[in-house]
Amino acid sequence: MAATTPQVTREAVEYYLSSNLEFTSNWIVNNATDDMIHQWKVRRGWLATHSAGGHDSDLLDSPTDFPSMLSSKNSITENMFKNYISGNRKFTPRPRKMLTSLRQMSERELFMELIRDIANELDVNVLCHKILANVSTLTNSDRGSLFLARGSKNNRYLVSKLFDVTESSTLEDTLQNEENEIRVPVGKGIAGHVALTKETVNIKNAYEDPRFNNEVDLKTGYKTHSILCMPILNYEGDVIGVAQIINKRTGDEVHEFTEDDVEVFKNYLTFCGIGITNAQLFELSVEEYKRNQMLLKLARGIFEEQSSLEKLVQKIMIEAQELLRCERCSVYLIEEEVAEEQDPKYLKRGSVTSMPEIELISTNGRKEPKDIVFAKAFDLFMKDKGTIRLLSEKDLVNSKNAEIARYVASTHETLNISDVQSDTRFSRQEGTEEEEDGFQLQNMLCMPIYNSQHCIIGITQLMNKMNKHPFYERDMNMFEAFAIFCGLGIHNTQMYENAVKLSAKQSVALEVLSYHAMASKEETAALKNSHIPSAKKLNLYSFDFDDLPLGEDLTLQATIRMFLELDLVNKFHLSYEVLCRWLCSVRKNYRPVTYHNWRHAFNVAQTMFTMFTTGKMRNMLTDLEVIGLIVACLCHDLDHRGTNNAFQLKVDSPLAVLYSTSTMEHHHFDHSILILNSEGNNIFENLSPEDYRKVIKILESAILATDLALYFKKRGNFQTLVERGEKKFVTEEKKELLRNMMMTACDVSAITKPWPIQQRVAKLVASEFFEQGDIEKSQLNLKPHAMMDREKEDELPKMQVGFIDAICMPLYKMLAQLKPSLQHLHSGCVSNRKEWQSMADGHEVTAKKQQQNGSHGMT
Repeated sequence: MAATTPQVTREAVEYYLSSNLEFTSNWIVNNATDDMIHQWKVRRGWLATHSAGGHDSDLLDSPTDFPSMLSSKNSITENMFKNYISGNRKFTPRPRKMLTSLRQMSERELFMELIRDIANELDVNVLCHKILANVSTLTNSDRGSLFLARGSKNNRYLVSKLFDVTESSTLEDTLQNEENEIRVPVGKGIAGHVALTKETVNIKNAYEDPRFNNEVDLKTGYKTHSILCMPILNYEGDVIGVAQIINKRTGDEVHEFTEDDVEVFKNYLTFCGIGITNAQLFELSVEEYKRNQMLLKLARGIFEEQSSLEKLVQKIMIEAQELLRCERCSVYLIEEEVAEEQDPKYLKRGSVTSMPEIELISTNGRKEPKDIVFAKAFDLFMKDKGTIRLLSEKDLVNSKNAEIARYVASTHETLNISDVQSDTRFSRQEGTEEEEDGFQLQNMLCMPIYNSQHCIIGITQLMNKMNKHPFYERDMNMFEAFAIFCGLGIHNTQMYENAVKLSAKQSVALEVLSYHAMASKEETAALKNSHIPSAKKLNLYSFDFDDLPLGEDLTLQATIRMFLELDLVNKFHLSYEVLCRWLCSVRKNYRPVTYHNWRHAFNVAQTMFTMFTTGKMRNMLTDLEVIGLIVACLCHDLDHRGTNNAFQLKVDSPLAVLYSTSTMEHHHFDHSILILNSEGNNIFENLSPEDYRKVIKILESAILATDLALYFKKRGNFQTLVERGEKKFVTEEKKELLRNMMMTACDVSAITKPWPIQQRVAKLVASEFFEQGDIEKSQLNLKPHAMMDREKEDELPKMQVGFIDAICMPLYKMLAQLKPSLQHLHSGCVSNRKEWQSMADGHEVTAKKQQQNGSHGMT
């Protein structure tokens, strides 16, 4: 016999779903279609009737839509949230059940229905209206008002935007704008008394109670009889509002409120407290979101505008007015005080500068208001539509606004003055711009602006809120965050302006210096018109070249001869006059130090010339590399101060600040570029852009290569190539390595010269080192390195042997292996090492004899 399927009725299914809500909820979440959810929203009154394809973008026709949707999963989109907080919504509450339907409910059903009506409402105004309407329904009261607590702990007051709400009145009918909202100080009147004491007040006859204010009755003709007033508390027991209902009615008769009314009112307000707390938290989150968006917009704006202080201040003032809705805004910038000892020819008092002598108003020091001087002040009226104006000198000195600004700058206080005219701290100045333009100052928020070092750089003032109310604590908190961004923006812009001015000063200084540091017309003409001796006569082809017989002018002529012999003038179309001027300028920019002077540079260039010619290295390099290396040799120690890189770091010199590694070498290269960029000194002016870029790169690499620290890093790679039998050095990396080794070989080539020359040069080097050591001892109180210690002068031969073994010998040996024609350099180095070693041994013998003689004397 076949089994029969039991019949399931609709009623049975509905009963099962109602009895198993968890199952029902899970089934809907997992199986409900978009169309089912859409129809459900329509029936609940959350959507107008649309076709089955309706989207969530159709939501939020009223404020109730958002909180209602908040309770459903995955329904709130980012666009919906932005739409809600943007204010693009109507104040139309979600339709509740008809009054006739409500009155047919039992007391318990009615109470629960009215709780559900407010449970998810997150708009404070809509929520308060619902509460009052629902309370009227619960207690049969004629009308009611709801006050919300505002203000700080020491200045609490009640605000009501909804007054005299009836059971059937709409939100639009009863909502007061900011100008008309009712404010009641805590402790004053019936509502204020309830807020202060948290007591429930049930008045049978309002006119017999001295706390009752009958002004509203007189204005409206309404007669107040009975009043029931009760506090609304949050979960911590603090008063967040006061609800007040008036005149319990039965038909046309007015009665007093009963204990049952009090109990119902109290119970309902318990739930209302939760709802209001949630709505206020949501309101705060929306305000915080708007505040953050405003600050982000401000940050973008002020950091985009860095070039003009006036444009930046204009942006700040417009944003401030829009943010706090005030009629007028002013910004005062404090004049920076400059120390007396600054050069008056370059810095006049009060100019914007970034020198360390500047004294701003810091939080550690206070100045008298009379001592505060404003550099300039900007003013903006709302009616001027974004056009700012500079306040006159008269306004900066005499106006009441300026007086208040000076007071804030002096005390570092934030002033919130609700009635400026009656404030006795500040005198009224006649004839200033505030009076002349007809502006009536009522209230003001005045706050200091700080930079990143927390020094006051300005004062900002907001005047007269558009709603005629004073500035509240919320305004102050908002404006404080605003002022932080303003301070950073103004400070950055001032620093930018400082940099522009300093750059201009630097340009002027460079122009002046270049005029005096560059070769004169007479020097250039003398070299240009002079007879250039032959290379043979000057002995330029010899590795044993000695510059001592040559006078200063002859060293310049010998350099010209090197360019001519290498055919560089012809190959690169060098202007002969420019070449002569450039050479004279280069010589002029060497300081008269003991060793690292023009003659050293000339000798290094001569060695490079000899390596190209006698040493036959030219066929391994391009013409561009040849001219680049000759120029690098001539410029490699430009503006040398007679002290090394380590010394620059010890004294924390400006050069050490600019360059953390290869300090002097970077400076030499930069100085080379400075000369090339000076008018009439660019010997590379006829090169193509590509060749110009290449030769500058060669120049930089070659000059930096004279730093022995870099030599030690790269020598191993060069040694590997030489030992492998590399001869061509084709790639740019290999060629750069070869050029760098050649630069070092030329820089220390004095070690390869005949012994008399080597001995003379070594004494010059030692003298310069000893001079640095003397400075370290006398001025820095430091013990100098042995090679710079004058007291260890006798150890010079030993130190020279160490220098040869560590640096020179390995390099010249590799070069001789690479190019046998360079063997002379290696041989000279070997010969001089023997001389120094012999002297070192002699000093050791002498020292031992002196030690022995000393020992005999003691015995």
